[in-house]
Amino acid sequence: MKIAFSAPSLPERGVLVVGVLDDRELTASAEQLDARMNGGIVRAMEASRFRGRKDQVLALVAPGDGGLDRVLLVGLGKAGDIDALRMQAVGGKIHAALANQGHKAATVVVDAVDGCSTAPAEMAAELALGARLRSYRFGKYMTRQKDEDKPSLRTLTIGCDGAGEARKLFGPRQKVADGVFFTRDLVSEPANVIYPESLAAEAKTLADLGVKIEVLGEDKMKKLGMGALLAVGHGSARETQLVVMQWNGAAKPGAKGAKAKKAKKDAAGDEAPLAFVGKGVTFDTGGISIKPSAGMEDMKWDMAGSGVVIGLMKALAGRKAKVNAVGIVGLVENMPSGRAQRPGDIVTSMSGQTIEVLNTDAEGRLVLADALWYCKERFKPRAMIDLATLTGAIIISLGDEKAGLFSNDDGLAERIAAAGADVGEAVWRMPLGEAYDKAIKSEIADMKNIGNRGAGSITAAQFLKRFVGDTPWAHLDIAGVAWSKKDRDVVPKGGTGFGVRLLDRLVANYYEKG
Repeated sequence: MKIAFSAPSLPERGVLVVGVLDDRELTASAEQLDARMNGGIVRAMEASRFRGRKDQVLALVAPGDGGLDRVLLVGLGKAGDIDALRMQAVGGKIHAALANQGHKAATVVVDAVDGCSTAPAEMAAELALGARLRSYRFGKYMTRQKDEDKPSLRTLTIGCDGAGEARKLFGPRQKVADGVFFTRDLVSEPANVIYPESLAAEAKTLADLGVKIEVLGEDKMKKLGMGALLAVGHGSARETQLVVMQWNGAAKPGAKGAKAKKAKKDAAGDEAPLAFVGKGVTFDTGGISIKPSAGMEDMKWDMAGSGVVIGLMKALAGRKAKVNAVGIVGLVENMPSGRAQRPGDIVTSMSGQTIEVLNTDAEGRLVLADALWYCKERFKPRAMIDLATLTGAIIISLGDEKAGLFSNDDGLAERIAAAGADVGEAVWRMPLGEAYDKAIKSEIADMKNIGNRGAGSITAAQFLKRFVGDTPWAHLDIAGVAWSKKDRDVVPKGGTGFGVRLLDRLVANYYEKG
């Protein structure tokens, strides 16, 4: 869908969207339209339950004697509650209401609102972002869909004072949305399309944006001693991969050679890069500890953590973020076969620590163990954040509303939580501690890969903590939020891309230079 910005005006024809505040208070554009329609807007509201509350919409088809095909009234809620998230939700509601109605274009007019501190240009940019995010659709395999079931809306024009400023504000937001869409695409693909080699190939496309890409195959990982990660893929015919992505955006543009090195050093303030690490189990059968067949098809999205890291790197590079960032994803398929690791096996991680594998379905932590250690040792990052659909236990704890946050650094945890609140991707901090650490003590190895029945997401995080050393670290368990079975304001059902916007905002608010 194309999004355009223009000066505010009421079109004579087509589809028009105007806002209404709580208690049926008309915005300036709604008042103008009501006058043109001889009070038709007010009469329509009085004949309905529409009161202008948030999330409410009211459609008027072929209203009055004018040339408009449809008028959509969208509730803005109370003026004092209008902020970025509210306008994104409005954009999402508008797209949901119009996308399948047969109209190819629509115009939205955004007015200044008394009592709202957000300027019209910013309101318009946020509305555009919400509409774009909601417009996502994964339909590439639907070959027999009827035309009337396909989205028809192709262009959304948003009119506001300061249209040029709105267009400028929307630019970087659009790039972040591109990263979200990339993640949603990767997560939505079936496992016969996305597997370690093909997912690595998708990551390689970021080179076009200036991201440096390295792909480590099994031979290289064996030499590095990544016995934990490699053990997960033993049962698969697919080769395990480790992808390293580097975005060096803190260097000043145009600098070369020694000047570039100095500029990069000055811009980064002698600080190491910020690192993001993702679990990429492209399909998880559970291995020898095989999962029940019911619902196993959902395990195509067990690579969502890696998808978020790849999408984040696309977003950062796309908007040319002034930060040095590293993304590392361990890509593997967990399958049962005569070569698969067995319950009771002991593997040696890159760190030298040994792991007794009691359950081959607790494989994501083995992938992350070597990926985290490799990241720590090679890049000496200022902070590491990993993302993984790691445990079903986090869904029992938090449902599908929040991601579980674990961290060894209070400041980092607070920043992540604040960034999540800013973009509507909520996290909830969970505990760590010595008592939980004891639960993964093995009698014959340095640790075992599962604890007791209780506190499963916590003991998984304690396991990961053993591979980060003193590096400030946070772990996001996104098992409950990586996929949605219902439509939300800016997230259609399916792969959500949860984490891309959160981590992009974390970078923008706390780590980006200039």
